[in-house]
Amino acid sequence: MAEPKTKQTMDSVAAFISKIPDEARQRDCLAVAKMMEEITGHEPKMWGSSIVGFDSYHYKYASGREGDSPVVAFSPRKGSLTLYLMGVFDNHEELMKKLGKYTNAKGCLYIKSLSDVHAPTLKKLIRESVKYVKKTYP
Repeated sequence: MAEPKTKQTMDSVAAFISKIPDEARQRDCLAVAKMMEEITGHEPKMWGSSIVGFDSYHYKYASGREGDSPVVAFSPRKGSLTLYLMGVFDNHEELMKKLGKYTNAKGCLYIKSLSDVHAPTLKKLIRESVKYVKKTYP
């Protein structure tokens, strides 16, 4: 069985964020990190070389594949800030309508800038994602 590519590391989140060349993206990452830390009650940890995750859960699929993953996470990708959220896009259509400018695919929410979205709605979506993960992977 193949090892999961993305694992928690001991690398510094602060050092990672400080190396983001775009200052606006840096500020957005710090703001999202603060939101996720407040919601999860867990400090940020690096997962792989470019994902900042909060808390963790263990999954095991029917295929036998298993591993650990952050409960919620984000990554400052080149084209957008990517937030890794589960169970929110189809289950919370009203919140998605209130969010603002974004795109999404599976468990990823892509935003160009934090100023493009309604922050209180984003916080609600993060909370709902945390609840979903905790319920699905107790």
